[in-house]
This record gives sequence, C-alpha cells and structure tokens, in this order.
Amino acid sequence: MNTLFNQPLKVVNAGLQSFANNIQKVGGEAIALSWQPPAQGDVNAGLELASLIHHPLVEQANKIAMERYLSAQPVLVDVMQAHEAIPEMAKSKRILHSGPPISWENMCGPVKGAIIGAMLFEGWATSHEEAECQILAGDIELEPCHHYHAVGPMAGIISPSMPLWVIENKTNGQRTFSNFNEGLGKVLRFGANNDEVLNRLYWMRDELAPALKAAVIRLGELELKPLMAQALHMGDEVHNRNAAATGLLIKRLLPALLSSNLPAEQLQRTVTFITSNDHFFLNLSMAACKAMMDAATNVPFSSMVTVMARNGVNFGIRLSGTGDQWFQAPANAVEGLFFPGYGVDDAAADLGDSAITETAGVGGFAMASSPAIVKFVGGTPADATNNSRRMQAITLGGNPAFTLPALNFAPTAAGIDARKVADRGILPVINTGIAHKQAGVGQIGAGITTAPMRCFVDAIAALARIVAQGEKP
Repeated sequence: MNTLFNQPLKVVNAGLQSFANNIQKVGGEAIALSWQPPAQGDVNAGLELASLIHHPLVEQANKIAMERYLSAQPVLVDVMQAHEAIPEMAKSKRILHSGPPISWENMCGPVKGAIIGAMLFEGWATSHEEAECQILAGDIELEPCHHYHAVGPMAGIISPSMPLWVIENKTNGQRTFSNFNEGLGKVLRFGANNDEVLNRLYWMRDELAPALKAAVIRLGELELKPLMAQALHMGDEVHNRNAAATGLLIKRLLPALLSSNLPAEQLQRTVTFITSNDHFFLNLSMAACKAMMDAATNVPFSSMVTVMARNGVNFGIRLSGTGDQWFQAPANAVEGLFFPGYGVDDAAADLGDSAITETAGVGGFAMASSPAIVKFVGGTPADATNNSRRMQAITLGGNPAFTLPALNFAPTAAGIDARKVADRGILPVINTGIAHKQAGVGQIGAGITTAPMRCFVDAIAALARIVAQGEKP
C-alpha cells in the first residue's frame, strides 16, 4: 500500500464531471468516463434490460432479423398512383402522414398544412375551412405512412392520386413505397399549399409520373443498394446529401427517357426538374431502406429496431419483436445551422420518416463518408467520423454492402439493438432538415438530433414481457 501511494496516481472518475474537474484543478490527473445508469436510472427498466442481455431467445431472434435485413434486395420496379399501389387508399378518403399515429388536434403546423393541401389537390375541398371541417367531422382518415409500407420526408403526405415510387424486395417479394421529391422552396412536405404548390403537384401527377413510369419500364428493374453504396464512396450519406446518388440515378434514367418517345416539351420539363433537385434520390433511398427494414420485422423476441419516425411532435420507434406496437416520446430538438433570419424559436420539433435511413445504417450512421455534410448540418468532419464510430456501440453488426472509405472501408453500423441503446446510454444519431413550425414557411435549417431514450426504455419493458411469456412451458 505504501508503495502504491508513492507512485503518481491517476483517477478514473465515473459520475459527475465536476469530481474530475476538482482533481484536475489541484494538479492531479483524472480521466472522466461518460457514464450514467442504464435505462435512465429506472430500476425496474434496468432489471427488465438485464433479463434480456445475452438471452438465448433474443440472441437467436436478432440473428434471424439481421440476416433478413442484410439479404434484402430493394429494386425500383414501377411508378404508380397511390390508390393503385396501396389498395386501401382507394376505399376511403385516406391521407398518410409521417411518423407515429397522432390526432389532428395534436399535429404540428406543417403537417396540418400539408394535409389540407393534399385535400385541395384531391378536390375533396375548395378551401382550408372546408377541409378542416371535414377532418373534424371524421370524414378523412389520417394514418401513418409506415402502416402501409410507405415513407415520406418531413410531413410525409401521401394521398390517393399522388404518384409513388414502387420498390420491391426481390428476396421476399414485399413492396414499399415513397412519394416523389418536390424540390426546395414552397413545397407540400413543409406545409405549403398555395396555387404554386398545387400546380406543381398536378404537373408531377399528370406529366412527370407518366414520363418516369415509361423510363422505368424501358430501363427495367434498377437495383438500389449498389447505387447507394457507390454514392457513399462519392461523398453522400443518402439522407441529407444525395448529390452523387441523384447524379447516378440521372445517368440511368436519361437514356431510358430519351428512348421512350416522349414529346420533346415533356422530356425537357422532366429532365429540367430532376437535374435541378439534388435531393431527388432521397425518396428512393427512403423506400429502399424501408424495404430492408420491413424484411426484418415480426421476428419474435428480436430487440432490433425496425422503424424510427417523427411527426413534428413525437418520436416513435418499433421493434422487430414487438410487432406493430409504437413506443413514443416527445421529439428532441434539432441542433444545427439555421438559415439567415431564423432560430430555435422558429423551429418545429423533429419531423419526417427519413430517419428510416439511419434505421437502416446510412444517413447519420454513415456521416464518415460525407464530411461535406457538416457544412449543412453543423459540426466538423471529425464529428461526422465520430458519429459513425459511436453507432457501432449500439448495433448488432455492420452492413458489408455499405462501406465507409474514411474508416478504412469498414461497413456501416447497422441493426440498432434497443438493449444496447438503453444499456450504454448512446442514442441513435440522425441528421435532418429543420422545418418552420408554421405551415408553408418551409425549411429553415438542418442539423443533428437523436432519438429520445424513453422510446427505448418503454420498448425494452414491452419486449421483456413478451420474452417472459415465451419462456413459459
């Protein structure tokens, strides 16, 4: 003991940072560990979490879910109107929105504005007041996109006449869907619904969609995973940066468009629209990621996260082993860069289905491949790399189809394990756009956010009950 105290001492501090600071102030060495009790210090949740760690049922289920995710082969196969692609959309006045379920009264401004815009687009109403009266009377069914194997960015709106990308997982035949990207400025996904927005939507339905459908037929099936993988090597992370992916898509679409015998004016307008929108590929990326995650759903006892989505009020997740159940908590704020004239007080809470990209191991999980993204969302290239490294601590493994050059071509971290999130206190990182809280103002910035821990704690509790039932003879 005497020998020990005659040597230079280094303190490892697990707890409050101030303890380490006091030691350092008097000249001592202290290493501060970023540690906190599992499951936010909830004793019961901690016990439930402990019951799932290394549990054979959960481990085997996660192996199956991960294999299904990795083997998914999302392919662009068609362009269809929503009522054709999703039969339920033809049976009633139904509008799909992003994120977990939420009532009209509790929706944020951009989602309300986008729903009203969709009703004007469909011809169900001729004014905002008439549209809202129908909603309050219960004439319009409002449901999450995820309930129909679909996804949409920001407000996420899909109505019956809107054109959809149709993606098919060739491994299991399951189809997923996403709407078209409208570009920047005043757009429906941010709640704008004026004549400019509606006229663009009419044009997308009546001219753009038929042109793209003809091109897809001419092109044949387009595999999306190889295209996404190539884009990751060209500086994209296929969520907030899609410049390379959109360019690669254009290279495939243009020859098909040119050989489709379209009228010259329609071809010119179509090509101009696509080439002027670097985010055009985003919706395809989302639908491809949805196909990969849908492949991993409904594996009994699995703790793998298959959905992360936000509706501008709440953040929701789903686990493979808990079926269709949502686990929700208030959405975290987005920390990032704001456009001139805007700030935190102007921003809506985190919004959109685009976190399906992070759920599938790209987006924020692949930021190491996209150092330029920090100019858009804030931080430094080192932060982008560190985010990708940190996500390795909360995932079941990696996806060898998606590799990161900056990390010596390591696979992206993939297969979020709710157990590891709750145990290690590391939240999934998401890079995202920031919408103004008022309908129609549009995007006012971009940044980084995380999923709220409460979602994972509640999900673990539900899974523990299911596993306990599964153990009974």
